Amino acid sequence: MSKGNLPRWVDLGLIPVLNLMMAFAVAGLMVMLIGENPIKALLVMIDGAFVYPGSLGYTLYYATNFIFSGLAVAVAFHAKLFNIGGEGQAMIGGLGAALVCLGLDAYLPGIAIIPIAIVAAAAFGAAWAFLPGFLQATRGSHVVITTIMFNFIAAGVIVTLLTGPLLREGQSTPQTRDFADSATLPKIHEIARALGFDMASSPLNISIILALIACVGVWVLIWRTPFGYRLRTFGESEPAARYSGVGVTSIIIITMCISGALAGLMSINDVLGAQEKLQINFTSGFGFTGIAVALMGRSHPVGIILASLLFGALYQGGAELSFEFRSIDRDMVLVIQGLIILFSGALAYMLEAPLSRVFGRRASLQGEAA
Repeated sequence: MSKGNLPRWVDLGLIPVLNLMMAFAVAGLMVMLIGENPIKALLVMIDGAFVYPGSLGYTLYYATNFIFSGLAVAVAFHAKLFNIGGEGQAMIGGLGAALVCLGLDAYLPGIAIIPIAIVAAAAFGAAWAFLPGFLQATRGSHVVITTIMFNFIAAGVIVTLLTGPLLREGQSTPQTRDFADSATLPKIHEIARALGFDMASSPLNISIILALIACVGVWVLIWRTPFGYRLRTFGESEPAARYSGVGVTSIIIITMCISGALAGLMSINDVLGAQEKLQINFTSGFGFTGIAVALMGRSHPVGIILASLLFGALYQGGAELSFEFRSIDRDMVLVIQGLIILFSGALAYMLEAPLSRVFGRRASLQGEAA
């Protein structure tokens, strides 16, 4: 059995679980080295992510960002494109949403502004990904290089605008004014309280529903449309795609724009839902973490949802560690999170070769017995 021909349950289930167990094992050793009990630390993380009042809301809030950024990376992955520019595309997407709210919230009701702002976030993100896709398709410029550069350019654009024309009047903090209340996404705890249910406050808002709808949309696009078939054909073999008449140039450009649009949508969770204004560094590296989410989720929407929940729990539960343990500061939490990202993302395929040999030998023995 060759690499890549593993049983589906091994590739989609066993390998991610084993990677996660190895990551937790190494992280546990590091916690032991600094003199703390790793089992106690794990329980604190679980309580901090799911049990404390409001913690589940924060976990799902972070997971929403990871769903959007993971989908953005996954769509590009299917065409063998490595879109590392989700961070910049989300920044520009947030700028698009903010411009709509700042320009229209005094004239239009929220029910009109919010859809326009969401479309603007997707459109600005797609536009920011268009040029890297165009350069890759027509000039051979690799999207890894161009999207990295575009991340820096996007950061420069946001800093320039938030310290200049978009700066809130009367203060030096680089952020816009607050949007009108009607132009923001309702929070889940506000909806629950309006319906008579008691729920702890958290930044979780209805953008999580949009993220789940985006998962369905990506699944339909990739596996149930002619465009998705051409995209996957190109990803499997560019020469075969060209021979079968696939427009390679258009596939690359459109795929990058779709990927950029999904990354741009990540911004609505924070800009329209949590902060209700545009702030500097609001993306917080979620665009880069989307790479690990897509790898761990095997670029499938269901896998991305599960991986996003895990990373959301790590972010929220990891923050609790620094409160509960004096020797575990924020930097140590980042190291633990980095280890899990390393094993679940960068080393996601480390076990494929040995497992292929194990399951290949097993298949051979079953064949001889038959």
